[in-house]
This record gives sequence, structure tokens and C-alpha cells, in this order.
Amino acid sequence: MADAGANRLADKAAIVTGAARGIGKAIVEAFAAEGAAVWCADLHGGEAEAVAAAIRAGGGKAEGGYCDVRSTDSVQDAVDAAVEAFGGLDILVANAATLTPAATVEDLDEADWTQALAVNLTGAFHLCKHGIPHLKRAGGGSVILTASQMARVGNPGSAAYCTTKGGLVQLARVMALDHAGDGIRVNTLSPGGTATDRLFSRHGSPELAEEEWGKPMHPLGRLGRPEEMAKGAVFLASAESSFMTGADLLMDGGYSAR
Repeated sequence: MADAGANRLADKAAIVTGAARGIGKAIVEAFAAEGAAVWCADLHGGEAEAVAAAIRAGGGKAEGGYCDVRSTDSVQDAVDAAVEAFGGLDILVANAATLTPAATVEDLDEADWTQALAVNLTGAFHLCKHGIPHLKRAGGGSVILTASQMARVGNPGSAAYCTTKGGLVQLARVMALDHAGDGIRVNTLSPGGTATDRLFSRHGSPELAEEEWGKPMHPLGRLGRPEEMAKGAVFLASAESSFMTGADLLMDGGYSAR
């Protein structure tokens, strides 16, 4: 896993929520390959621990465990565990998200609306609330909120998802202003359709996901790959983006340019 020649995040410590699968898993693997110590936090705690174990087996530094981002206490516990393991934090990645049934506002169950806000938006707030004090103690750092191309465009039946992702972009802009003086940069990463198990399950198979969503909706003619999105996260976490804050890194294969 670790590459001795790759050290853009050497001596940095990160916590990533939603780290057990998909884009989150790719991010923690990429961070570890770049020399970071990574805490893998996920509602599926056992899977998060397995991801961390695989990173350690490959020569990287990682720990993992349970975290329910809807709970401020659970997020506090995860942040405390990461700080205890690594001695501090330099990077926060709020990546946890939930699926929401396709429905108009009229038909959407209020519990599904509340769940989307609790995980996608309030979950990021919780991580930043408990993690930013540690970045301040470290003299600065990078915060990355995983948004979406849906923060910029509308999609029928996706009111809850689009609202939460747009909210993340605005949250990052405000935090960028609030914490610039602390040496903390805050940006969003906005993937387009990405080849993950979550998307495959929505469409029924990887092949159908490509045919129904990848090719027709993305001018580059395919879905993105988790490792491509992870490269964007490495860029935002590293000194390569040192003059970038309050920005949205859009990696959507041209989706929003249509």
C-alpha cells in the first residue's frame, strides 16, 4: 500500500468518515500511500477496521472503527481516538453520505429528508466541530467536504440529496472565511457519477450503471473511478493546493457542462 517515493502527506494525520467503501475507501488508501496516518471512520465499524488492517499490512499507518456521523458524541469519540492514536490531526474529510429514495418533495417521506440532512450535512458539521480545534492546535490543516456535481445542478426526484450537497459547498465557503486566520483551508470535492457499489446497487449492475448513467450523462462517456476522486482529495489535502480555500473541486466528467 505505502509507496516509499510518495510522501505528499508525510507526517500528516487524517480522519475520514464513510471510509469503509467506495470513494471514502479510495481516499484513505491514497492518503496512506502518500505517507499520512489515517483514521478510517464508518457506520460499518468492522469494515472500517478491515480497511485499516489492509493498509497496515501494506506498510501504511491506519486505524479504524465505528462512527455514526449523525451523533455528535460518536463523532467526538472517533476524533478523540484518532488524536490518541496519532498525536493530533491535520486533515478532516467529511465523506459519509446516505442514499435517499427518488421522490418529489410532495411524496418524499419526512424521515428520509431528515436522514439525508443528518448524515450528509449535519454529519460534516459534527466532524468539523470536533476536528477543527485539533487542526488549530497543529497550526493549520485541510478540511475536505465531499459534495457532488448535484450541488450545482438539479436532478428530478433528488431534492434532499441536491439540497445537502449544495449546503456542503456553502458550509465550506463560510468555514474557509472563518478559519483562514487559523491556517486552515476548507474546500469541497464534487465527484460526478462514480463506479461504486452504491451506484451499482441503484442501477442493478455495473454494466447498467454505465449504460444508464455513465455514458449518457457524462460527456467523457463513462463513470468516474473512486481512485480518480481520491487523487482530487490528495491534491486538496496536500501543499499542492496551498492557495486554494473556499473552492469546489469539480470532477464530474463534464456532467454539469451539458
